[in-house]
Amino acid sequence: MNDAPAPAPPADAPQADPKLTHAAGEWKHTSPLLSCRFDPSGQFVFCSAQDNSVQRWNIASGQATALNAHDSWVRALAFNPAGNHLYTGGYDGRVFVWETAAAQPTPLRSLNAHDDVAHEGWVRAIAVSPDGKTVATCGNDNLVRLWNAEDGKLLNVLSGHSKHVYNVMFHPDGARLISGDLKGEVREWDLATSEQVRTLDGGSLWKYDEGFRADIGGVRGIDFSPDAALLACGGISEVSNAFAGIGNPLVVVFDYATGEKKQSLVTSKKLRGTIWNVHCHRQGFVIGCDSGHEGGHLLFWNTNDPNEFFDFKLPNLCYDSDLHSDGLRVVTAHQDHVLRIWRMTAPAA
Repeated sequence: MNDAPAPAPPADAPQADPKLTHAAGEWKHTSPLLSCRFDPSGQFVFCSAQDNSVQRWNIASGQATALNAHDSWVRALAFNPAGNHLYTGGYDGRVFVWETAAAQPTPLRSLNAHDDVAHEGWVRAIAVSPDGKTVATCGNDNLVRLWNAEDGKLLNVLSGHSKHVYNVMFHPDGARLISGDLKGEVREWDLATSEQVRTLDGGSLWKYDEGFRADIGGVRGIDFSPDAALLACGGISEVSNAFAGIGNPLVVVFDYATGEKKQSLVTSKKLRGTIWNVHCHRQGFVIGCDSGHEGGHLLFWNTNDPNEFFDFKLPNLCYDSDLHSDGLRVVTAHQDHVLRIWRMTAPAA
């Protein structure tokens, strides 16, 4: 997730209504898509693909521009609050910094811990602090690393997770960092001391399959509510077959002040899928991007009810989503090579 809060909308701005969700644009690439993000200005939408590229689409013109540097799939995409820099993290362990709107994009620099990589193994997620000065990365080496955004130098390493770290996010106050791992452990770090403050229990997002001797789960999506009172973590639960990835989508919502679970957001139908990303909308509802054996879905919940109030069926499997700064549009990245934008208002006449 991007950590800079979206600007408050004008008082007369249109309100989102998930039940009015409809197609508002799409672009097709040449290979399956993995992740997607709107840039903070809302001018561009970026996605990564299985051809190891990152694609930038101009939303108004539909013009596509390729960003090529990684030797692997890219899962992690994040922007600084100013929106002029994009960070990309790949399964090659590398993190590159790009000028967001460059006509001919080439990396400005890379973040290197050693041997030209930021992490040993996959880089799972990237976050940038609200003041834009610090970058956090995490990955399959069970570590969170902190970097100086200005020169790319390594500042600190946060260790303590026993499994792959799937997600990181700065608290809106910039003083704390949240990280979530494969076992559903959600850790809070004090950035002034680099000490772990507490652990929140998201264990329902993980299972060890005795038959296949494999862990499955993880904090696949993470987001704060706009007032930072709630923290939502999404993934898969009640796994019956780790090899086939059969389980049920779940979002665990924590009361952030107490660290206690406030709600477990489930689905009224057994969708046998995974929440790949989660967004706390400024109007108070939660959006989950689900994909699995029943296809792709955008799921919408109120946090006072465990069951979704709306299930929007997507045309294909979906492995990531992002919420536009206008609060009205959602982008989804699909296995059928298509990037799709959805608008949560009545269609224009």
